[in-house]
Amino acid sequence: MDITLTTPAMLFPAISLLLLAYTNRFLALASIIRNFDLGESNENDQQQIKSLRARIQLIKNMQGAGMGSFFLCVLSMLAIYAEYQTIGSTIFASSLVLLLYSLWLSVREIHISVEALDLHLSHLNLPSKKRTWHKTTKNQ
Repeated sequence: MDITLTTPAMLFPAISLLLLAYTNRFLALASIIRNFDLGESNENDQQQIKSLRARIQLIKNMQGAGMGSFFLCVLSMLAIYAEYQTIGSTIFASSLVLLLYSLWLSVREIHISVEALDLHLSHLNLPSKKRTWHKTTKNQ
């Protein structure tokens, strides 16, 4: 299949926005870590620290895969521009694979984040039952 120069170019805004979202996640996580108080460390804090470390590593890998995808996308455009269609298509396919890997890492990071929030809520002795918006607003 022959692809044109505009096919990889369509990924530019998507990858850029994705990298911006990853950076925002990283900055929010860095803020949490910097404000973490170890004065009265307990088992819950140790689990939170383990979760934060895992999330930081995932975000680092997400950003790396996203940047790799962006790099390969540009490289594929260069190959297509130089009329190396087969090489350009192969490099573009590699770019898509890296983008897919980055998204998969993002799902894993979100999963860890939700588990950490559930752990935090369980220590606050809040009920874990799902409430509908109607029931919640009625009680307020």
